[in-house]
Amino acid sequence: MTAPPGSSDVAHVIQLSVAPVFLLSGVGVMLNVLTSRLARIVDRARVFEGRLADASADEKKNLHDKLATLSRRATLVGRAVALSTTCALLVCVVVVTLFVGAFTGVELSSVVALLFVAAMLALIGALVFFLREIFLATATVRIGPS
Repeated sequence: MTAPPGSSDVAHVIQLSVAPVFLLSGVGVMLNVLTSRLARIVDRARVFEGRLADASADEKKNLHDKLATLSRRATLVGRAVALSTTCALLVCVVVVTLFVGAFTGVELSSVVALLFVAAMLALIGALVFFLREIFLATATVRIGPS
């Protein structure tokens, strides 16, 4: 049985957990951006759906095309949100694992490393989906008169 950690041990674990906490802050900002984009996509889709009832056949096809694009964008943002949230959860588990390892005296560095790598992979996936959504949004943008 190991002795309980002293204040210097706790201070060391807090130092180790600072970097993941900063990462968590960045992921939180990214989640804010993603949810804002998703809200705008949903708002635009509602406007287009509202115009469907009074639209001509040609305009209905155009609106359906726009709605299909918005649906694809919403799917991509939704996946990015899911992966960003997964990343945030994994980072939280990393911090908890650091403290559990310190307080129990159990060597958990391999677990911490695997969790951190998993968090980074989730973040990479989220950024890829976000980038794909940006490309799709900019590919369908028209600036100026139609």
